Parts: sequence; C-alpha cells; structure tokens
Amino acid sequence: MKRSFPAISRLGIAGIVLSLVGFTFLFAGTALAHRPTDPAHQLYRMGDFKLESGEVIKDFAMVYVTHGTLNAKKSNAILMVTAISGNHHRIDFLIGPGKALDPTKYFIVATDAIGNGLTTSPSNSQAQPRMKFPRFSIRDMIHSTHRLLTQHLGINHVVAVIGPSMGGMQVLQFGVSYPDFMDSLIAMVPLAKTPAWTVLVLDATRKAIMLDPAWDNGNYTKPPAEGLRLYRDILGFLATRAPEQYRWQFPNGLDVLPWLKAQEDFLIPLFDANDWIYQTWAYEAHDIGKTPGMNGDLLKALRSIKAKTFILTGVNDLLNPEWESIEAARYIRDVRCLTINPYSVTGHFSAGGGNPADVEFLNREIGFFLDVVTDRGKKLE
Repeated sequence: MKRSFPAISRLGIAGIVLSLVGFTFLFAGTALAHRPTDPAHQLYRMGDFKLESGEVIKDFAMVYVTHGTLNAKKSNAILMVTAISGNHHRIDFLIGPGKALDPTKYFIVATDAIGNGLTTSPSNSQAQPRMKFPRFSIRDMIHSTHRLLTQHLGINHVVAVIGPSMGGMQVLQFGVSYPDFMDSLIAMVPLAKTPAWTVLVLDATRKAIMLDPAWDNGNYTKPPAEGLRLYRDILGFLATRAPEQYRWQFPNGLDVLPWLKAQEDFLIPLFDANDWIYQTWAYEAHDIGKTPGMNGDLLKALRSIKAKTFILTGVNDLLNPEWESIEAARYIRDVRCLTINPYSVTGHFSAGGGNPADVEFLNREIGFFLDVVTDRGKKLE
C-alpha cells in the first residue's frame, strides 16, 4: 500500500534547526540512561559461550529488559537488538503506549549485544579482560540472543525482530540464520554486507584510539580521552551526520568548534574504548553471505529470508550508505523499503531518535507495518 509523506512545510527549516540543536545530547541520553522507573535489568547466565570462530567467551552473561506482558499463547513477543555502542534503551522512542512498540499489545524483549559493556564485554569480563577477550561476530550476537529467547524465556517465535544500524544488521542476519523464528524483520539503516567505505570509517575510529599513548595496548587505567575525542568526531559528528545539518545549525562555520568540544566532553565517558574496538571488528566483518550453508553467496542469503521485511534507510547516510540496503532489498522476496522522513537531513541518525520528525515518521510507519503483519492484532489473539 502506498503511503503519503508529510510536506516539508509541516516542520519547516526553522523547526529542523531547532530539532538539531542539542541533537547529540538527546540521542546519547535516550540511548544510554537507565532511570529508576525503567524496567529492571535482567541477567541470563549462559556459562561458556562458543563463538563461530571456535573460541569461547567464558562465564558469558547477557543483560536484557522487558516491556509489557507475554500472553498465554506466547504470540506477542518482539525482539529488539541494539546498535553499535548502544544498549537496550536504543529505541526507547519507539516503545510505549500508543507508540509503534506498544507494551499494552506486545511483549518487547530489549537486549544488550556482546561487547556493549552490560552483556559480557572486554570492559567487564573477569576471565578474559580487555584485549584478552576473543573476537566475536554479528552472528555470535544473534546466536546468543536467540538462545536467550528460546532457552531462557521459552519463546520460540516472535512477531518481529527490530533494530537500528548494527541492530539492523543483526535483524537481517536473524532472517538468514533463523528464517522461521519471526513473522517480520524491521531493519533500520542496516547493512547486509559491510562495504569498503564503512570499513574505512570504522578503521579510522580504531586508529584514533589505538594511537593515543594513553590507550596503552588496551591496559589504560583511565579513558584514553584524546583518542576517544577523535573517535567520537569521526563517527558521531562526521559519519553519522549529514553536511546539511551543520549548514543549518551553524550559519557561522566556526561556531561549530565550541559546540563540538562540549559534545566530546559529554560523550567521552559513555562507552569503553576496548568495547568499541571489539564491536567495530564485528561490524566491519559482517556479511550474511558467510552464514553457514550460503557458501559466501550474498544473494542466496538474501533470497533465503522468509519473513516480511521492512528496511528503512536514511538520506545521505555516511556510515551505512543507503544504496547498500536498497540494493539488498531487491533480492528479498517480501520486502518494503522506505526512506526515513525523506525531507530530513539527519543521515544515519535518522534512526537515532533525536529528531522529532524522524521519530514521528518511524512510529507511524513501523506501527502501520506491524498492523499489517498482525492483521491489526488478530494474529496475537
């Protein structure tokens, strides 16, 4: 069904500028903060967890939260998987009464990926701390999450798997690795295979950290601040933003510099340097064509996806270029591909929850998609 888009006049240039002021502070706050009124952290201890490389994460434990109530038929579950450096709060802007992921209808399981600092990570592992931690992959992330739902929560099928960025990559991998596990896939600004451009961006962020003497081969006693400052600049203020944002937010170009310093100061302590390095290794190696049984064939992997798939892309996405997922969508049998708020200038962060117009668009369109998937809730009964 064709959907109409709001005219740009509904927001206007002035509204766009106002929504961008403090945008990163808002994004970081919503993505990372855990308030006393939020659902409690829950922990699933798996013991030793074998990776697809054959290595083992010792004493592996996964953190997650839940929203809503699982119905008697266990037919209303939705799985959320998170973005790089994000946690289970990453798409809170979609969760709540009247929103796309309404906990009065759905049981939402919001998970923390390997290496995000809550689930077992280089920063918190007692058995394999820091750079002694084994490298893991996107598939390792989704295998651990699948195990959480099936073995720990007793949920063998979900309405949807949803996630942004690295979460969107996990979503597509779920569709290939566990094609009968879900009715639908909702992948925001994803990749099916990481392209050279994204690898270069991620490699630059790692070099920024590793070339800081304070990093000390991962054995720092306090955050390697200068390396983290540069990594944040490369990722958060170049690759995940679009040039148009700065044009409208800072008519006088030099005004961006004190703003940037304030953003860096705020963000430096929010994510561990080694955790970032490990998650970028997983991110850059991602290729659903390398799923066992696919023989390295990306198109075969995409064609194997059975679930109804919704891919949402960002205009001028400089981290996960939009044309990558648009091209991938051509080979998925039941797919809808849509640009997030096509009049937006928020690039990769269009799925970040910081721009009210993007948030409105995502709630509306994802809610509409889930209504189709569930036949307006009849399939949940």
